[in-house]
Amino acid sequence: MLRRVLWLSVRVRQLKFLNQRFLATEAYHETSLTRNMALVAHIDSGKTTLTESILHKSAYLAAPGSVDTGSTTTDFLPAERERGITIQSASIPVKWDKWTFNLIDTPGHADFGMEVESASRVVDGAVVLIDSVEGVEAQTKGVWRQLDRYGVPTRLMFLNKLDRPGASFRSSLVSLLTHRLHPNPMALALPVASFHTEDYIRAEPGIQGLVDLVKWEIWKWTEDGHSAIQSLPRTVEELETSGILPANHPIIPHLVAARTTLLENLSMYSDELMGHLLALPPGPSSYLDVETSAIMPHLRKATLNNEILPVLCGSAMKSIGTELVMNYVGELLASPLDVRLDAESADGPLRLLAWKVSWDKRKGWMTFVRVYSGTLKRQSSVFNVTSGQKEKISKVLLLYAAEAQEVEFLPYGSVGVILGLKFTRTGDTLVDTHRSSNSSQTSLRGVVPPPAVMSASIIPKSHSDLDPVQEALHALSRTDPSVRVDMQEGQLLVHGLGALHLEIVEGRLRDEWDVNFELGSRRVSYRESLGPGLSSNVNNWATEVAGKPVTIKILMTVEPLADDEQGDPVWDGNLVLGPSGKPLLSPDAFRDQLDPMANIARGLSSSLSNSPHTSLPLSHIKIHVTDYNLPRDIPTSILAGASSSILRTRIREAGMGPVLEPFIKLKISLHEDTMGKVVKDLTENGGEVLDLASDTAMDGDEVVAYSTDGLYIPPEELSPSSAASTSSKFANDTPRLKRTIHAVAPLSRMLDYSTRLRALSGGHGLFDMLNAGFRQVSEARRLEILREIGRA
Repeated sequence: MLRRVLWLSVRVRQLKFLNQRFLATEAYHETSLTRNMALVAHIDSGKTTLTESILHKSAYLAAPGSVDTGSTTTDFLPAERERGITIQSASIPVKWDKWTFNLIDTPGHADFGMEVESASRVVDGAVVLIDSVEGVEAQTKGVWRQLDRYGVPTRLMFLNKLDRPGASFRSSLVSLLTHRLHPNPMALALPVASFHTEDYIRAEPGIQGLVDLVKWEIWKWTEDGHSAIQSLPRTVEELETSGILPANHPIIPHLVAARTTLLENLSMYSDELMGHLLALPPGPSSYLDVETSAIMPHLRKATLNNEILPVLCGSAMKSIGTELVMNYVGELLASPLDVRLDAESADGPLRLLAWKVSWDKRKGWMTFVRVYSGTLKRQSSVFNVTSGQKEKISKVLLLYAAEAQEVEFLPYGSVGVILGLKFTRTGDTLVDTHRSSNSSQTSLRGVVPPPAVMSASIIPKSHSDLDPVQEALHALSRTDPSVRVDMQEGQLLVHGLGALHLEIVEGRLRDEWDVNFELGSRRVSYRESLGPGLSSNVNNWATEVAGKPVTIKILMTVEPLADDEQGDPVWDGNLVLGPSGKPLLSPDAFRDQLDPMANIARGLSSSLSNSPHTSLPLSHIKIHVTDYNLPRDIPTSILAGASSSILRTRIREAGMGPVLEPFIKLKISLHEDTMGKVVKDLTENGGEVLDLASDTAMDGDEVVAYSTDGLYIPPEELSPSSAASTSSKFANDTPRLKRTIHAVAPLSRMLDYSTRLRALSGGHGLFDMLNAGFRQVSEARRLEILREIGRA
């Protein structure tokens, strides 16, 4: 009974905070103070924990939840709480000081990369987290490339988990240079591991405070997460004798050097700041007297121009550094006004991008949108430029993870959810049906799903279950475009991004759509390339329109991709060129869906999705459309059928081509005494060892790290446990050296690798997996694959 009363008490406090939060966001509309931001990182780097800390510090939550206990706000799906991982991105508005943040927590696992793709498309800034014990990891680089691909202009690094044994502020900062994330990372804060110098001597792990080098103040946190701020003295003498830090504290000698380097580096990008520094009187204390107001505008401008990468640090689990992260997100990351295009304005015609679609049993279809122009009002109608359909909006919501708050409108630059759309899919552009113009009727850049690498058959339990299963799969693929569904030889196949992805797909079909089926054995998704035969130069396609014979002519060349040519991920590894010789956009990426080339692209995409020989998707083919002839008064949509038929005929005449198999890059960490067995297992399963030492081999080619010249690289003693952790690994009488193996291997042989590695390494092996693209297989392996898919 007492437990029940305590639970009700906490819940009342949470609801009180929620009500305050809802009222605070009802009328926000100051676009310059809006920050659309995402938290991205490698799996298990602390994104969801940081999100909980942010919600707690912003008074949204009375107490932060925990991933371990399944009580977090943004991980609300049963599968997320059961597994302790983020599966889908969750959006939540947060009020912080004068700013409003539309915060999106994203998954870190590569199997859910589609969620990061869609979030990256609509944010203007990102906080990238790094585990300070591990440094930059495989998926850190993966999400960084996704941010690059969608042109996310501003980013901020948060070096997390500095409270853990082995954490190193210095090594984490250097790893940004080693892996070439940015040539100019700039530490805005230094960690205080302890306010007791004896803890440094004993190499105790931890973090108790931070020194803000820009605002020149020190933050102290208590065990319960409460913080206190104190300004630092403005002279070197006072700094050493003020008593804020013990006189012999290890951080004191590094504070002046850290701030001096920060200001000098920043002045390289601002003549005004350079002049200000040159006018200062000589002496070591002069840079300490520079006010925050003289620094922040130049820091923001350099961040917006991507000239520097701001770096903060802390521990999300202990809520240390959360306030600094949010302060600098507001001060430095871009607002919608900083990145708007010429046609975008608050008073312009309405334009929205649907960046995510979700299904809720009570609310129905929920479409997540960002407003790129105008203002979205409830009970209005919109026109889907991508599909050409008109839709009616019933409600407009602000979504707080699983909780929703209905609002009257969404202003320019904001992110929200609309109900009532029946046909809209991820990446579609929506415009106002009443205020249309040529600019507003063009499509915004969409979201490109990653290619599927694994599939499984879906077997309905009875004939009456077939239709519900197919409807559920269609609905699921609408919520997750990285799920692809097709029928091969009468068998229903679902394709995904990995084994875990297919497990989640299976669970969602059962839990959300209540359908009855069995999931067949997993298999990887293969590809076919162009055959060796010479095809005739078929360029014409004859059909009938309104009872009259019509001949469509499309001139194109079709050939295998050369070794020195790079396939386009948008075209699943094919290279498709338009008449100008430049890469052709994907069908949905055309601003004008009536463009003849958009329809030609749609037809080519259709033929490339299914080989006439093996029913496999086609890849590594180069297609160059040089010209076309469309008779007068014939709709451009007919070009889709013409291009599809012509290309399919050319591919059929070329004969069956080489079969391609997906490969993965592996980074395996294990004890040296088990390395021989692991290497032998890799080679026996078609793998190839690339490297046994370098930490950058996961990217394939060797890379040269960015130089540390002119940068502030903190000393190792600022993280005292980093050395202790290293020594503790060799504390036994018989040292067990840790080694790292970098390799590539066929995905089909690695489906059970977690179990195999555990057995081979005595439970001590860990591995990261990264997509390495498709590679041509040997003739013997080709016959195996054809037998597997029933084509031999």
